[in-house]
Amino acid sequence: MPTLLTYGDSNTHGTLPIKVEDQRERLPPDLRWPGICVRNLGVRWVLAEEGLPGRTTRWPDPEMGAHMDGRVGLFIALESHGPIDFMTLMLGTNDLKTRFAVEPERIAEDVGTLLDIALSDDMQDRHKGFKVLLICPPPILEKGVIADQFTGGADKSLSLSEAYASVAKAKGVAFLDAGRVIESSRVDGIHFGIEMHAKLGHAVAGALRGMA
Repeated sequence: MPTLLTYGDSNTHGTLPIKVEDQRERLPPDLRWPGICVRNLGVRWVLAEEGLPGRTTRWPDPEMGAHMDGRVGLFIALESHGPIDFMTLMLGTNDLKTRFAVEPERIAEDVGTLLDIALSDDMQDRHKGFKVLLICPPPILEKGVIADQFTGGADKSLSLSEAYASVAKAKGVAFLDAGRVIESSRVDGIHFGIEMHAKLGHAVAGALRGMA
C-alpha cells in the first residue's frame, strides 16, 4: 500500500477562507485536497496529513510561535510517519507575510533547504526511498480581514512559480505549479474554497501517477 505524506500549511490543513477574525473552520477529510488526491489514486493508498496553519519554510513566527519553522516540523513528520513512498511539499505562502520581509528568491532557497532534508541519506534510508513532489502555491491576493498581514505579498507571489521550478530542477524532484490549476479565494486572498481543493486534489493525483 503506497503511503503519501502531505506536508504544508493551512492550505494542506484544509482551512476555509477566513471571513472574520479568529475564524477556525476546516474542511472535512473527504473534501480536503489530500483526501481527494488519495481517493483518486486508489483505495490501497494511505494518507498522512501534515498541514499546520501558519507554517513557514524556515521562520519562527513571533506571533504564532517558534514551531512554525517548517524545518522543525519536517524532521518530526518524517520521523513520525512511515515508511512513506511519496511526499508533497507546499509551503511559502506564510513567508509572504509582511513581518518576514523576504523576497521570492529567498523563499525558494528555503524550500530547497526543506528538500535537502527530505532527500538526505538519513531520511531516504529511513523510508527505504521516497519521491517528492514540490508544489508551488498559487499567487495570493491582498483582500479581506487578513490582507494587512500580507502587504506587498501579492506581487512577490507572482514570482514564486519560476523560482520554485528552478529549485525543483536543481534538486531533481517533480514539480507542480498550483497556480495553473487553482486560484486563491477572493474572500481572504490566501485560502482555497471547496472547488479549488477538488481541482488541486485531482491535479496532484495526476502528478503522482506520473512519478510512480
